[in-house]
Amino acid sequence: MSDDVIVVGGGVIGLTTALTLAERGHRVRVWSRDAVTGTTSAVAGALWWPYRIEPAAEVARWSLDSLRVYEKLAGDAGATGVRIVAGVHADTVLGDLGDWTREVSGLRQLAAEEVPGGYGTGLAARLPLIDMPVHLAWLRDRSEAAGVVLERRTVTGFAEAARAAGVVVDCTGLGARELVPDARMRPVRGQLVLVENPGIEEWFTAADSASSETTYFFPQPGRLILGGTAQEGDERPGPDPATADAIVARCARVRPEIAGARVLGHRVGLRPVRSGGVRIAAEPLPGGGRLIHNYGHGGAGVTVAWGCARQAADLAVG
Repeated sequence: MSDDVIVVGGGVIGLTTALTLAERGHRVRVWSRDAVTGTTSAVAGALWWPYRIEPAAEVARWSLDSLRVYEKLAGDAGATGVRIVAGVHADTVLGDLGDWTREVSGLRQLAAEEVPGGYGTGLAARLPLIDMPVHLAWLRDRSEAAGVVLERRTVTGFAEAARAAGVVVDCTGLGARELVPDARMRPVRGQLVLVENPGIEEWFTAADSASSETTYFFPQPGRLILGGTAQEGDERPGPDPATADAIVARCARVRPEIAGARVLGHRVGLRPVRSGGVRIAAEPLPGGGRLIHNYGHGGAGVTVAWGCARQAADLAVG
């Protein structure tokens, strides 16, 4: 049973971790309450960028490891859902971001007149933009091809998984709040509006880390994703009409044509944020097994997924 691993959680963190483990020779099963398309990951925007995530030193390494993977996956965008797209981070100064930016090609500080929406400064970049429904389906198919078995089941504790495998990997996101339990976990609600794309080809973000309101839009195939919110402790699962109207209005101040775009739908997701940052750690299980935690990625799970998966997989044989 030493090579058997059960990954609990079937979002982007769980599937990436499962695939990494399988490609290292482990026999892997994924236990997930939800189908891939029903996870929080399916709602994400999703632009590669280390957004509101700690601890900074580890995040830089995880992010860059993941960036290299996405750059390769972008070579088959139709299958993987990963494209390299140009855009602007408003209110962002390159010199404030840290040494990791030296490893990201094409970052360029903009003059005020180059930044749309009247923002005083900004940063131009070409970054991976991931179409999450496509990417999650690719991860699922790639995992199954590598021998991973995906099972729909609700997990109420890790003891059941520990009886079935020598290693259990906790990729439960916000569910870790009750399962571990971890009182440091908290939900940060994100609401999005999907509209017909009026011809916008570049992404845009203006995300004040201290505000519950953000402004961004991401051109994805067949739609333009508008955001957003970062509402601490708000667990409402449904969209709020007033919030949706405010999101459209903020985005339209940057690109006026968005105001008249037909609304296609609304999305809400609860980011699994952890005070103190991402937790990747191992602890013993009864009977000599090992429980590995890999959760608390907030709104940057896609950004760090591959780096975190590799570190978690290292612990499986540690």
